Order: sequence, then structure tokens, then C-alpha cells
Amino acid sequence: MEKMKAIVCTKYGPPEVLKIMDVEKPSPRHNEVLIKIYATTVSSGDCRMRSFKVPFSLWLPARIALGLIKPRKPIQGLWLSGKIEKTGTETMKFSVNQQIYARTLDLKLGAYAEYICLPEDCIIGLKPKNITYEEAVSIPFGGITALYFLRKANIKKGDKVLIYGASGSVGISAVQLCKYFGAEIHAVCSTENFELVGKYGADRFIDYKKENICDIKDRFDIVFDAVGKINKSTGEKLIMEKGNYISVMTSGHAQGGSTELNYLTELVEKGYLKPVIDKCYPFEQMVEAHRYVERGHKKGNVVISLNNDNYMFNVHNQDKGTLKNHTSHKQGNFNSTGQDIYGGVQA
Repeated sequence: MEKMKAIVCTKYGPPEVLKIMDVEKPSPRHNEVLIKIYATTVSSGDCRMRSFKVPFSLWLPARIALGLIKPRKPIQGLWLSGKIEKTGTETMKFSVNQQIYARTLDLKLGAYAEYICLPEDCIIGLKPKNITYEEAVSIPFGGITALYFLRKANIKKGDKVLIYGASGSVGISAVQLCKYFGAEIHAVCSTENFELVGKYGADRFIDYKKENICDIKDRFDIVFDAVGKINKSTGEKLIMEKGNYISVMTSGHAQGGSTELNYLTELVEKGYLKPVIDKCYPFEQMVEAHRYVERGHKKGNVVISLNNDNYMFNVHNQDKGTLKNHTSHKQGNFNSTGQDIYGGVQA
């Protein structure tokens, strides 16, 4: 029986419940592809799933779905990037050695591992050619979420958009997409993040620590709460007569598939959508990554690299549309090639 390394969530609790273990390496079924994972992410949702910190009204249904006593699927992780190592006998869309990024199946998870098998008809797309595995995996969660809600709000050129939580993974994607759609962007984040969100397209800035959102006099075509921290009545007071208020917490569950993923790939390759990475940890430091995200102040995305041969991505020039500043956390023979990137509000 061939083995692989995986991060196993042994029970609900703090980051320390995550343990590196040897588990059985999967083998693809007839309609599946075997993917060697090079990078994954840690989001606030991953931390909530691990700790099981959910609203009281959702406690019972969430326990039934995720596991009553401990996680039913102990290998967590939703998004990944990697290379196809093997294909099933009936697969048609993908071939060995293709570089991809993908989303695991709902409630089955499994991205916190060296390998995973996925049906070829799930959300899988070819990795953008101009970025690395670590950069690629930072794109889909925030990108697909922001794209779904902005389309739901019927965004169009010339719209005046307020983005609350503009420096988080969803927020910074929304900033870039709004810029692409031709909107005027008002970004709500902390002052130390003004440079970050301005770099990616924001036109005006509001520090939520210094100005109460209820006191904002402007009115907007779209108010997008990218972190789910303003209530609906407050959001609706900020919109114009025919405006739209949308929130990641109260406006439905973001939906998107391979079509949306391929759309984001095109934007990345054309330079309209860029990866924003706060910190990049090696696989062995998954606990530290969860601790950092759980503090609630990540900027953009937190990435986990399994790519030991080329752990830290190359530093590109800003005019090539890729990330210039970042943090890595060394362990063993891992190399660091950057520094901290700004500060801010979590998505």
C-alpha cells in the first residue's frame, strides 16, 4: 500500500488538532484524475470548520453535515493547485502532466495532502501560464466568490461601488474585478491597507477604524460586504434608489464552476486579475498558518506550499501583473525571497 503525507484534523478544536500523518495514497477511479498537489490555501472558513465555531442556530445541522463527534472528513482543505499524475480509464478532458488548479468536492475536502483524486467533471481548470502554483491557488476562492456576488448585483461600467473589507481575499478580488468592469471603487479597510487596495484599483478609501460606516454621506450603486460584518439595514441605507446591497453572509451561497474558473484564468493571463498573497507557509507549518488566519487580520490570501523543489515563487516585476512582495516561512531547505506585504482586514 503506497503512502502519502496529509494534514489530519483529529478532532474539533484549536490549530494544534492538525497533525501530519501517513495515509493511503488514493488511486483514481475510471472517471477521476490523480493530482499531485503543489499548493493549497488556508481561509477563515477552513478555521471555522476545524474549530467548529458556528452560529448556535447552525450548530446541529453543521454537526450532522460535518461529523457529530469529530470531522467526518479529517483531511480538510478546499482549493488546490498541482499537476495531473494519472488519469482514469474513461477520462477525456485532462491528460497526465497538465498543470491545473481545482476545488475539491463539497463536504469531501481533501486538499491538505500530497495527492487527491477528483472526478474530471468537477471544478478543475488549467493553471494560468504566467503564474506559479502558489500564486494560482490564491486566485479561485476570492475570485469566484467576488465574481458571483458582483454579477448578482448586476455590476456595469460607471457604477459607484463600496467594498467593505477590501483588503481580504474576497475584497481584493472584488476591487480588481470592479476595476476591470469599469466601476468607481470606494474601499473600506484600515489606513495601513490603503496602499494595497489602491495598487489593485481602488479610487477612494475609508478607514473603518476612524469613520463609522453609518456616517458615510455618499450613496452607491452597489454596496458589497466582502466580510459579512455590516448588517443589512445599514448596507441598504448606503445604496441609491435602484442600488444593490450584497453580503457574503446574507446574500446566498456563492456559486461557480469550471466556466467561472476558466474566466478567471483568462483575466489572470491578460493581467487584469493578480494574485495577492499575505503569507506562504510550508506544508509542515499548517498549524502556524491556521493560527495566523484565525487572528482575523490576513491580507489577501494565505498559501501552503508542498512544492519543495521550488518552494517560494519567483519575484516578478509589478508591470508583469504578478505579486512583488510576500512573506515566506522557512523550514529545513526552504528558501525565502520576499518580505511582508502590508496589513489589513480579513476576508
